Amino acid sequence: MVAVTSTMLKLGTKAPQFNLPSAGGGSVKLADFKDAKALLVMFICNHCPFVKHVKKELMAIAKEYQPKGVAMVGINSNDWNAYPDDRPETMAKEGYPFPYLYDESQEVAKAYHAACTPDLYLFDDQLKLVYRGQLDDSRPSNNITVTGKDLRRALDAALSGEKISEDQRPSMGCNIKWRPGNEPDYFKTN
Repeated sequence: MVAVTSTMLKLGTKAPQFNLPSAGGGSVKLADFKDAKALLVMFICNHCPFVKHVKKELMAIAKEYQPKGVAMVGINSNDWNAYPDDRPETMAKEGYPFPYLYDESQEVAKAYHAACTPDLYLFDDQLKLVYRGQLDDSRPSNNITVTGKDLRRALDAALSGEKISEDQRPSMGCNIKWRPGNEPDYFKTN
């Protein structure tokens, strides 16, 4: 496990397009969410201890905020040949109450400048980025309770039309498992 932080894509960025197959069948595209009050795009996977640590809270947030008009989508961009727990057939067993998509080419992860799992991006009703950052301060080994407070604060502000503070802490998690030779320039280390 290599823990990395989010690249912190520039606020105001328009949501990059995607059209990806869903672990539950069919495909889902960005245009499917054009009428949402907000859109939460989450880069997640099955095997990462950071994602496992927050999974219950992601489910609670979905239960609370989807009825309020927040659309949510999970995207798994990991190389499932190297990490078989992230294969599409195992993704379908995760039971998320939102579409869980797979990005086999890893091009969507690159478009969002995703770096880790979980990596969270909240877009407003105009599909402009208003929050990118951590769920909260909890990590698998720090004994802080998972509350989702940072993301919840951003969701509440987005729904009420309030400006979200630009003081945002990056997500931290396992690095996205890039296929050999596919690591993006923004993620390469010297």
